Amino acid sequence: MKDLSNLDLYEVGFDIPAKPGMDESEIQTPCLVLDLDALERNIKKMGDYAKDHGMRHRTHGKMHKSVDVQKLQEELGGACGVCCQKVSEAEVFARGGIKDILVSNQVRDPQKIDRLARLPKLGARAICCVDDVANVADLSAAAQNHGTQIECLVEIDCGAGRCGVTTTPEVVEIAKAIDAAPGLKFAGLQAYQGAMQHLDDYNERKAKIEVAVAQVKDAVDTLKAEGLECDIVGGGGTGSYYFESNSGVYNELQCGSYAFMDADYGRILDKDGKRIDRGEWENAMFILTSVMSHAKADKAIVDAGLKAQSVDSGLPVIYGRDDVEYVKCSDEHGVVMDKDGVLKVNDKLKLVPGHCDPTANVHDWYVGVRNGKVECVWPVSARGRAF
Repeated sequence: MKDLSNLDLYEVGFDIPAKPGMDESEIQTPCLVLDLDALERNIKKMGDYAKDHGMRHRTHGKMHKSVDVQKLQEELGGACGVCCQKVSEAEVFARGGIKDILVSNQVRDPQKIDRLARLPKLGARAICCVDDVANVADLSAAAQNHGTQIECLVEIDCGAGRCGVTTTPEVVEIAKAIDAAPGLKFAGLQAYQGAMQHLDDYNERKAKIEVAVAQVKDAVDTLKAEGLECDIVGGGGTGSYYFESNSGVYNELQCGSYAFMDADYGRILDKDGKRIDRGEWENAMFILTSVMSHAKADKAIVDAGLKAQSVDSGLPVIYGRDDVEYVKCSDEHGVVMDKDGVLKVNDKLKLVPGHCDPTANVHDWYVGVRNGKVECVWPVSARGRAF
């Protein structure tokens, strides 16, 4: 990115909310702020965990949509590559220099298949998921047309109830078709149990994943008997990675939200009954917002409303304070209860969003802060890449 440190915001057209060297208090709001120290600790902690448990960690790019964050995860956390959900996301990461890319989703539209087959020409390993044998011929034709290779994972529905097949015979049928198809390579299994990630109780999550592990193990063993080895047996999220990594079946984790830690994930409990944002992971991404009105004695109005965040998983939580509460939002306004009148106009608050993934997707920039100073400004590289 161009060095912006010697320009003021007016000179760059106010296209960015901050520039390196600024005090944190000068950042334009609302915007996304990264606590770089907390982010780096989260990344290193997960990287060390994966390494200590003999696991690869393929970080989930749909969470942050940022080439810069992904590179940090690879450099500091030893991530082996990235998961994307859409081909357009994958294209952004490939052009940004990421070399190992899994589209952890089905690719069925002819134009999207054609674009997927072009990814290796950008220097990236291209992997996708398959849950229908009819998809195999289309993927094969595109790979042959471009003289490239697409690696394929058979997706198992192990409880999420979305994509994926549910029986081992279906897994074997699709895997054999992939293995026989020119231009394709059978690479293993995708088995992410997404439905249990946000169950608060640790033992409830454990019970759900045990069912999934048994299902996946049966598929792995049956494939091996058929002469098909799985390079990747992938899954595992922020709410379950410790189960998959100790299963003896999975070899690749796909955790994403651990790096930023939102309010919804923060509420789930570890094996000791403690919230995971109270020790296991740190909040590292915030919506920085400013008080713009205090015309009502008991309410402060801030500039982060619906257009600055996603509230599908609940309202944001005000970080580090219990004397004020974010209670309501409309398009451009957030309502903060301030019964004691402690806030003033232009005071800034840090909000922990309910759901980090879609919140990141409505911003152009991350402002990285360390010790009260802006250290970097990173683009949300794949923002809006949903096709």
